[in-house]
Amino acid sequence: MSDWIRGAVLVGLVTIILGQAVQAQPMPPGSTSPSPSDQQGIREGRFIGVLIGTAAFYTVTLLMLRKQWYKKKVPFHSFNDNREWLQMDKVGHAATAYSMSRGGYELMRWSGVDERASILTGGLVALLFQTTLEVFDGHAEGWGFSKGDMIANVAGTALFVGQQYGSGQQVVSLKYGFRKTIFPPYRPNVLGRTTGVQMLKDYNGQQYWLSVNLASVLPVGPSFPRWLNLDVGYSGSGMIGGHENPPMFDKEGKAIKFERYRQFFISPDADLSRISTFSPSLQRFIGTAQFFKIPAPSLEFNRMKSLRFHPLLLPKE
Repeated sequence: MSDWIRGAVLVGLVTIILGQAVQAQPMPPGSTSPSPSDQQGIREGRFIGVLIGTAAFYTVTLLMLRKQWYKKKVPFHSFNDNREWLQMDKVGHAATAYSMSRGGYELMRWSGVDERASILTGGLVALLFQTTLEVFDGHAEGWGFSKGDMIANVAGTALFVGQQYGSGQQVVSLKYGFRKTIFPPYRPNVLGRTTGVQMLKDYNGQQYWLSVNLASVLPVGPSFPRWLNLDVGYSGSGMIGGHENPPMFDKEGKAIKFERYRQFFISPDADLSRISTFSPSLQRFIGTAQFFKIPAPSLEFNRMKSLRFHPLLLPKE
């Protein structure tokens, strides 16, 4: 249930930032000076717009959830889903919290709020959204408050906040990738009937990437591309149920069995927000919108098929 909501929150956040990036006054190409908002303090119009937009989005989201998803309220309870979906959902929670923290931070900086306050606000806004969803799940029939989800939410937020406080940049970021798989037709109500729904619910098709900026961690020279990243990815396959796969049979009554296994990847990537010819406002938007992994050659390892090379996009499983 929360997968739908987390996806909607991310889309809304990126849309807001895109609108701001288009409206912002760009600096001359190649300039590395602070943006106008950094020099002039709080930009009142932008700041008020961000506050109103964020409050409206939060309120509308809660009202829609209460009407569509949480119609039947039960006493607050918790449940342990830490072993479901090969922990793909937990990685997803961390990645979403990271992206929301970064988005909230960029909104505040674009509004002229100082660095430390922007970092704190971004992290708190992300935790507010995520915690609200978990509390709602705690009152939902068939669901429950998940301590594992909350730990993942805090971890994703801490990854952003800790780096921004400590080094003033995101040396390591979390990204998302997706490919179509063969599994949704077997359980469309669980894994999704359409591609859009499958992007949120089919954990077999999702990949989450830990993206490291090489120029920030290696002793490289001035000619080294500052935008070059190296990503380590994680995914799972063969899953048509949370804890285990339910019995499935073909038209002839023969059992259909899928082996559940983990997948690990390594792939080059690009952090386009580090391209200096872009304006600071555009760099802020790109830094948030880069939640999606850029397709690139990758090397995969898993216990079923050992080592595999993928020229560009990951193949349909």
